[in-house]
Amino acid sequence: MIKWDTNLYDSKHSFVSKYGEDLIGWLTPQQGEHILDVGCGTGQLASEIQGYGADVIGMDASPEMIAKARETYNDIEFFVKDATDFSFDTRFDAVFSNATLHWISKQPEAIRCIYEALKPGGRFVFEMGGKQNIKSIADAVKKVIADDGLTSLLPETFWFFPSVAEYAALLENQGFTVDSALYFARETALTGDDGMKDWLKMFASFFFKKFNAAQTENILNRVVEYLRPTNYNNGTWYADYVRLRMKATKPPTS
Repeated sequence: MIKWDTNLYDSKHSFVSKYGEDLIGWLTPQQGEHILDVGCGTGQLASEIQGYGADVIGMDASPEMIAKARETYNDIEFFVKDATDFSFDTRFDAVFSNATLHWISKQPEAIRCIYEALKPGGRFVFEMGGKQNIKSIADAVKKVIADDGLTSLLPETFWFFPSVAEYAALLENQGFTVDSALYFARETALTGDDGMKDWLKMFASFFFKKFNAAQTENILNRVVEYLRPTNYNNGTWYADYVRLRMKATKPPTS
């Protein structure tokens, strides 16, 4: 599991929550609804949803994220829970998830837990990385490592970036009805002169778990330079994000 630097996450990668605010429009939270935020991170979007008058619970597998969320938003309940193995005593009107599901390898287990957490007729609204997400960055890391003859030290594929059809099938296999789907490119500006390097340290650290600190630093610097011609423009670094956004409903008679 990745150990998250919550201060770096909030200061340098606030775009995760900023773009998630638009997803709340798909959720349309209502006064008094009971809503679960799966992969709530440091809690910012859970707080935004609460602002609509909903009763929100947040959960995340990262103890660091949950500690920060509890410290920042002490009027919301937050729990350390694994998205592939969780349950609550109550059921929810809606489950919300932003930029979390692509970190999960056991997709059927996660979808089953979410399905069972919903009331009949409840809705599941989420956004995740879609097919081809951050392809240029991942390819650059793999190329630099391959150039050193160290491909054998690369981990197995870590992210899960599905197509619309792939994820719709997973949802439908569980019993969901897919109501809406949106697949789109969203080039995303990164913060600061070291924006790409900071992004790699935060979101791609798993690539380097078999390398020592000096090797990792060397690879990072070379990846940054490899990406400079394509991902750096007018003083700003950009990540080639591709997003998959969906809304699905649990049948009212389930």
